[in-house]
Amino acid sequence: MKRPRFSPLSAFPLAALLLLSLHRSPISASPATIKPGAIWPDDQGRHVQAHGGGIILVGDTYYWFGEDRSQGLDPNKRHVACYSSRDLAHWQFRNRVLELDDPDNLGPTRVVERPKVFFNRKTLRYVMYLHVDGPVPGKKGDYNLARVGVAIGETIDGHYQYLKSFRPLGHESRDIGQFVDDDGAAYLIFEDRPFGFRIARLADDYLSVEREICLIPKHLEGGAIVHYDGLYYVVGSQLTGWSPNPNKYATAARLEGPWSEFRDIAPPATNTYGAQSTLLLKVTDSKTETVIFLGDIWKPETQWDSRYLWMPLQIGHGEMALPAPQEWSLDAQTGEAFIKR
Repeated sequence: MKRPRFSPLSAFPLAALLLLSLHRSPISASPATIKPGAIWPDDQGRHVQAHGGGIILVGDTYYWFGEDRSQGLDPNKRHVACYSSRDLAHWQFRNRVLELDDPDNLGPTRVVERPKVFFNRKTLRYVMYLHVDGPVPGKKGDYNLARVGVAIGETIDGHYQYLKSFRPLGHESRDIGQFVDDDGAAYLIFEDRPFGFRIARLADDYLSVEREICLIPKHLEGGAIVHYDGLYYVVGSQLTGWSPNPNKYATAARLEGPWSEFRDIAPPATNTYGAQSTLLLKVTDSKTETVIFLGDIWKPETQWDSRYLWMPLQIGHGEMALPAPQEWSLDAQTGEAFIKR
């Protein structure tokens, strides 16, 4: 059965990854139905813990990484979980790939968020980027360090080794996003308050940031990019902490810009249906391309119960709209998305 492949948005070209395929998750005979905002059980019946996450493809298996906020975890560590799927709807828990103590000596209020994994074809390693934050002496609050952390893995769902944290190109970095262009070039998106958010290209080994591509002088976080039909679309969330807000989007012919004015991705009164952007995922087949909005519905007081809003976008000709959340399905053969009316 033919499988849709991901255009290299958050994954590398399929041919480059086939040799690195691991064992595959079982395919469910039931339709690949996705229910935005609902409890999303994994193969063990537990709500998926992949908040603020990212997805890459290896062979015909998708891997979803995110913050594991499960109850009962060691409070002295910060956890990243990995799940796998072949249809984007049924997810198998693979591993807690990172169980990080406190290598930067930031104390108990430290923050480790938004894990994004890239595969480096030259080193054959998986490289994870993280938002690492915490208190700084002499300043109030727990979001003053403003760094990215880097960890590496030899296998996609094995244990990752934490290497370091740094400020990319000397800039503050809070919420991060990832983007891999159609030519395979990998980019980090990061919020640099008070200037806006930046798009920067990773070095050849992905262990550092090589150069800045663009500063978009808009106060947004949760940045996500997709290249669709000759245009780049960027989406971001306004700076309202845990509270949802009207997410915005802009377009450009080149990553370097110039970027258009930002517009609402959904009716402003909906506050993006309670969600915050984390990734734009493009599923491509010979028949069609579908771009999926991946967002988090945060519950700060019960973070383990935070939900996910995934919906296929209405996109094209410089326009983008997020439909109201409702059940939908993805055809595993053609890549087509069908919203259930």
